[in-house]
Amino acid sequence: QVQLVESGGGLVQAGGSLRLSCAASGTILSIGTMGWYRQAPGKQRELVATITSGGSTNYADSLKGRFTISRDNAKNMMYLQMNSPRPEDTAVYYCNARVRTTTVGWRDYWGPGTQVTVSS
Repeated sequence: QVQLVESGGGLVQAGGSLRLSCAASGTILSIGTMGWYRQAPGKQRELVATITSGGSTNYADSLKGRFTISRDNAKNMMYLQMNSPRPEDTAVYYCNARVRTTTVGWRDYWGPGTQVTVSS
């Protein structure tokens, strides 16, 4: 009923920039908090940043000042601007959203992920 699809991942040099996008589609009535998470090889999935429907943001302490989360409520889109990425930012990045649908009510959804590789 709801699909989240990430895009914009790829290979980037350390110190460069990259912008990830997440598109939500389906029988959506409303989208609440959205967020980016990441998982590096051999590590647990961790929070990158979240953003409420009103635009309030929360970041992992280690990423403040380098990454910026934003969203376009009219388009059901979320973005992650990655500035000055480091090799340790290499991971699969996942989009998450709390969505209210016409049939299920509120629940969490995940995208399939997009690989980001930062070369030194």
